Amino acid sequence: MEPAQHPARIRMTPAARRVLDAAERLFYTRGIHAVGVDLIAAEAGVTKKTLYDRFGSKERIVVEYLAGRDERWRLLLGDHLDAVAGQEPAARILAVFDASRAWAAEYGARGCSMINAHAEIEDPAHPAYAVITAQKAWMLELFTTLARETGSSDPGRLGQTLMLLHEGALVAHGLGVLPEPFVRAREEARRLLAGG
Repeated sequence: MEPAQHPARIRMTPAARRVLDAAERLFYTRGIHAVGVDLIAAEAGVTKKTLYDRFGSKERIVVEYLAGRDERWRLLLGDHLDAVAGQEPAARILAVFDASRAWAAEYGARGCSMINAHAEIEDPAHPAYAVITAQKAWMLELFTTLARETGSSDPGRLGQTLMLLHEGALVAHGLGVLPEPFVRAREEARRLLAGG
């Protein structure tokens, strides 16, 4: 898997790491707009001056939060794809759904951080907007590439359909409206790939 293409990352001193860890926990559980720098600094055990010295702005903390989650997701997904290397192309597609289920169990009780952030950040000028949209564009390209490997006559359409199944499972998981949405989406993807 290629590395994530994000803006230049901030060098993580111990204080910066504490800020980012606190921000990630707070942003994910409470929402980005609901969390201010005072709370982040207090939770991290640093002064606001230290927070601003390391990050410069709350917006930059949001960028680091989302870019860090995206990088960890890509690593976990890469491990899942590597585990089925050499198998039939359909197995690689299904591995994406398996990776999402594993990610959600460990890091995603409240759904997809990118989808959640996009609900709060609609302005394309916000520095985190590019991280959000790039992550989803990357996922669509991944599904399209994997669809092409199956020999599909229309890999673009198949990639889009797989993306819709995947994103629907992410949203359903975050909302808690369906039991085992990743298992269900994986089964629908398997049927689609089998032509049934």
